Amino acid sequence: MNLPIIIVGGGLGGLSAAIHLAARGQRVVLLEKNERVGGKLNLVEAGGFRFDTGPSLLTMPWVLRSVFAAAGRRMEDFLTITQLEPICRYRWLDGTRFDAYQNLPRLAEEIARIEPADVAGFLRFLAYAERIYRAAEGPFLLRPFDGVRDLLTPELFSGAWQIDPFRTVDQAVRSFFRSPYLRQVFNRYASYNGSSPFRAPATFNLIPYVEFVQGAWHVCGGMYQIARALSALAGDLGVEIRTNAPVERIEVSHGAACGVVLAGGERLAASQVIVNADPRHAYATLIPGTEKTAARLARLESSYSGFVLLLGINRIYSNLAHHNIFFSSDYRAEFRAIVDMQTPAPDPTIYICAASVTDPAMAPPGHMNLFVLINAPTLNPRVNWAREAPGYRNLVLHKLEHMGLENLSQHIVFEQIWTPATINERYNAPGGAIYGLASNNPWTAFMRPPLRAREVRGVYFVGGGTHPGGGIPLVLLSGRAVAGRVLADIA
Repeated sequence: MNLPIIIVGGGLGGLSAAIHLAARGQRVVLLEKNERVGGKLNLVEAGGFRFDTGPSLLTMPWVLRSVFAAAGRRMEDFLTITQLEPICRYRWLDGTRFDAYQNLPRLAEEIARIEPADVAGFLRFLAYAERIYRAAEGPFLLRPFDGVRDLLTPELFSGAWQIDPFRTVDQAVRSFFRSPYLRQVFNRYASYNGSSPFRAPATFNLIPYVEFVQGAWHVCGGMYQIARALSALAGDLGVEIRTNAPVERIEVSHGAACGVVLAGGERLAASQVIVNADPRHAYATLIPGTEKTAARLARLESSYSGFVLLLGINRIYSNLAHHNIFFSSDYRAEFRAIVDMQTPAPDPTIYICAASVTDPAMAPPGHMNLFVLINAPTLNPRVNWAREAPGYRNLVLHKLEHMGLENLSQHIVFEQIWTPATINERYNAPGGAIYGLASNNPWTAFMRPPLRAREVRGVYFVGGGTHPGGGIPLVLLSGRAVAGRVLADIA
């Protein structure tokens, strides 16, 4: 009997793995616990407003394009993407504003307006960040990774000095920029994977290189269109997708996965099982006999979570770009609160995605859809979000009103509040950690659970909790990599 490969979880990593496997003739069944696929890339639709509730920015679009190409299709037949200019608009409490453009002459003008000497510093920074990207791309981003031994290659060692692993992001940024404003801008990129710029290795300075050189993109109709398109492509290839199908456990026989049991008791046999969920959740609840691994992973530092406001407002703020950052006055103190003290920052940096600036159909005429995200600690005894959420919501709105969004609270016609508890429940993300494990030391990449489970044969991991990490392009790459591992093992 031709048993299927079962994928537990329908995030982008799971969809990518399903597509790569089905395109190579494999029978695949994908099981998603929620009402729709997409994982953290999801949406809320209400009152004529549409909100993307996860990643709000597409970078490295060539990775997404390659998933369609693997199935002999063109991304452009499924999706339309638009490049954003500016990439992001930054604001400070003293009224300073900085628009980050990909267009180099316009960007140089903006930098010179803040600090003329930093134009040359930025060009040096870009060359430095490109060296990191080129050194990391082959041995880390594009190559399947099953553990430290896979990384101990001459290629990695020859490029080790180029990836700058022993300085922090902040230490490196300070060596290129004089302006405290620009230092804060470039330190911000550590937050893309839930880490502190004052602790994360400078290797992550490759992130702004990717954004400035390869561009920042919006998907017309909203970012959730990516999940819809990949789901449609998987269906075209014969992948069986079942939603509202939570998996209770993976069945193991003689040390190898042989199927799964759904929450209602239904058993499905499988030749292999790919888990598109946080490995810490999987080891703790889905895979029997792996208590030691679960305990080891539980001791590792989590990325932080988020406090989210979905706001439908009945006016247009012309001073908002598509992506906006309202910075705190003391970045180091903010991360000390979130990461070290595990408490909400009293003066938080606030991110707003106003997708309707680029895509007016995402809100009714004369309205805007604001996705507001504030970094927050994972669930812990110091914070009772049921009690704290209303007050923190008011603090955030007051700050935004003070920084240029006049009378914002009076224009809200639709609202949802998400806390770390919401994220934990919806996505089985331990503690509500958005980005899996934190990257607050040079060794985190080596501690991520590998693509192929060592404890049980025939179990694999895909998504932001494994190699190479979180974010749309990286989880899509993990899908390609794990499909290659499975195909090699069954050959």
